[in-house]
Amino acid sequence: MDFPLSGGMILLALAIVILGAMLQGSVGFGLGPFAVPLLILIDRHFVPGPLLFTGIILNALIFYRERHEIDKPGFRWTISGRLAGTILGAGLLFVFPKDKLSLLFAVMILLAVLLSISGIKMKMSAKNLFSAGTLSGIMATTASIGGAPMALIYQHNSGPRLRATLSAIFVFGTIIAVAALIFIGRFGWLELKLGLLILPGVLLGFYASRFAAAILDRGFMRPAILTVSSGAALVLLIQQVF
Repeated sequence: MDFPLSGGMILLALAIVILGAMLQGSVGFGLGPFAVPLLILIDRHFVPGPLLFTGIILNALIFYRERHEIDKPGFRWTISGRLAGTILGAGLLFVFPKDKLSLLFAVMILLAVLLSISGIKMKMSAKNLFSAGTLSGIMATTASIGGAPMALIYQHNSGPRLRATLSAIFVFGTIIAVAALIFIGRFGWLELKLGLLILPGVLLGFYASRFAAAILDRGFMRPAILTVSSGAALVLLIQQVF
């Protein structure tokens, strides 16, 4: 297949990825909910392979920057759940229509946001961490948006700890996802070229995120998480309409 993009489309894709990467680098997640629906409008080949490929690099950079703050026990429980959720998500795709699952997850995220606003605090227990990781894995596999469950359970932690832990989980998860795409023939030279094409935008967004993160860490992280989580749910709902 020939390279599918014009100069204007490339610039637009870079702008989208810059903003998405800045969001992810400052809040801890958000590249997927922000960039996926917009990149698909430019060219469907951007999703999922090229965006996942650049996501590995972005999350590795975020983790390296915040590595001293990682919640190691939480990481172990959530990554175990993420693995279980990935397997469950793949199985669910064979049983239920994808649009029905996306609708269910959107409602679940909105309910979680409402519970958070109500003042109810989810305990950082092994059970809850594993459950959030499992839901994250299922949602990432079926809807390409798996950050919200993890961010919601970590919303009362510091910004650096949230970003370090989530980015470590996402590096692991996206490597598995890209490997799976290669295995089934959905990641080849075209996807690699598109990924390298938007990589400068990811790097610029990551650089800019340090300034946004410094502002959010002054007490605005939790409202940002709730806002982005709600946005992710709305993206899933809008996808059902269009």
